[in-house]
Amino acid sequence: MTASTASTGEGHHRHPRHAQVDPLAALRAPGDPPWDVYLTGTVFLDIIFTGLDSAPVRGTESWARGMGSSPGGVANMATALARLGLRTSLAAAFGDDHYGEYCWDALEQGEGIDLTASRTVPGWHSPVTVSMAYEDERTMVSHGHEPPTEELAPDSPPHARAAVASLTPGRSAPWIAQAASRGTRVFADVGWDDTGAWDLAGLADLKHCEAFLPNAEEAMRYTGATCPRAAAHALTEYVPCAVVTLGPRGAYAVDRRTGESAEVPAIAVEALDPTGAGDVFVAGFVTGTLADWPLADRLAFAGLTAALSVQEFGGSLSAPGWSEIAAWWHKVQSVESQDPEALRRYAFLTSLTSLLPAHDATPWPRRRAVPTIGFRRSA
Repeated sequence: MTASTASTGEGHHRHPRHAQVDPLAALRAPGDPPWDVYLTGTVFLDIIFTGLDSAPVRGTESWARGMGSSPGGVANMATALARLGLRTSLAAAFGDDHYGEYCWDALEQGEGIDLTASRTVPGWHSPVTVSMAYEDERTMVSHGHEPPTEELAPDSPPHARAAVASLTPGRSAPWIAQAASRGTRVFADVGWDDTGAWDLAGLADLKHCEAFLPNAEEAMRYTGATCPRAAAHALTEYVPCAVVTLGPRGAYAVDRRTGESAEVPAIAVEALDPTGAGDVFVAGFVTGTLADWPLADRLAFAGLTAALSVQEFGGSLSAPGWSEIAAWWHKVQSVESQDPEALRRYAFLTSLTSLLPAHDATPWPRRRAVPTIGFRRSA
């Protein structure tokens, strides 16, 4: 199935505290947690260069045809969740500089993300990542310093339906166990194991998680399996639901509690910038899970949101909202050469009439990554 960009334009529209579309409206009840998702991590200022024909060559100067700035790091996931209508709370340290001020404003005022558990650290500069996108790949250079220990996220997280955690081999985060003990459903991903151990016993917090979402290489290295599907099944011995992303081949998932398994191919798109696509995938899967969708629908929705995100540049501000999803669905149905089987895979979107705006509705303006963090306003 093909996809086309559904951008609604740039701007600095200030959104309400919660999104206009609520995917959990039918499930909400008195006494529910105040937040749908809690997460914590490091916020970067991302500077993204696009339109490079090849990788930079040592000793030469390369000019990029495009550039954008946006909050990055954990802000990618937080923004993706908020744009899908989930009430999102983020605990992070922000730099006491213009970069930090911009990121705070973009997340709190621009996206309606709760930053009550976050704080600005006096005298600490914001971490920065420069990302260069070329040949469907990216190269990143980052700089930053750890904030003072006392300024890190609190050990006691706010009550939430779900939490997203990034597991670190050999390290345990006390807040994950605390969140799980209060009934929070924890979804986890993991980065590359620089130690080379690839020992699942080193992921101590995995036992507190409901779902684990590694990529294919990570899943096979952790389990010793020779294919991603076998790795997903092996992981269900440690966590109820395993989702293995297969890059351009889509994703495969197994839920041992229901006995479901599902595989959904990726949507073919012309990618501008893959930054943050994995975070958007996780956000889509979390949204579908909290909304009680079938496993295959959750997987398809996660892949769709990730595909839409790579058609914009900037990790956080490329995340789609429901208006972009609606625009894509209306457009692909009108393509005469469209594969009927592929359309049926996304037919569940038709049932989401309360979430998908009409194709002729006025789109909800979204902030997009722009080449600078702000211009001076004339008097």
